[in-house]
Amino acid sequence: MYEQETAGVMVRVEPQFLPEESAPGEGRFVWAYTIEIENRSGDPVQLLSRFWRITDENGLTQEVRGPGVIGQQPVIAPGQSFRYTSAAPLAAPSGVMTGAYSMQRENGEAFDIAVPLFALDSPHHTKLVN
Repeated sequence: MYEQETAGVMVRVEPQFLPEESAPGEGRFVWAYTIEIENRSGDPVQLLSRFWRITDENGLTQEVRGPGVIGQQPVIAPGQSFRYTSAAPLAAPSGVMTGAYSMQRENGEAFDIAVPLFALDSPHHTKLVN
């Protein structure tokens, strides 16, 4: 599990390789990632948009931006969490993801929270020893 706290909001990430969705012989490797966003601040916060940077082991980088997550822009009360699962395909057996969520407090204050860098390593990746 990967985690990072920004401005009183904790983000936890748990990636999982999906062999049933992947086709290694065709250069398709798919991961699910479960995100938990915990509001540790004293104010309700709303997730407005997301940004992802996905880089495979060959250095190919994709950037993804959009409103909300999984079609939602959740409001998270103090002491509460929001959890969702999504997926990311790569054309290589390993890579990394990182990103950020644009948030807003009840008083209108906008801020970004970081999603920690997390590894996407499949069983098809051969690890090299330096």
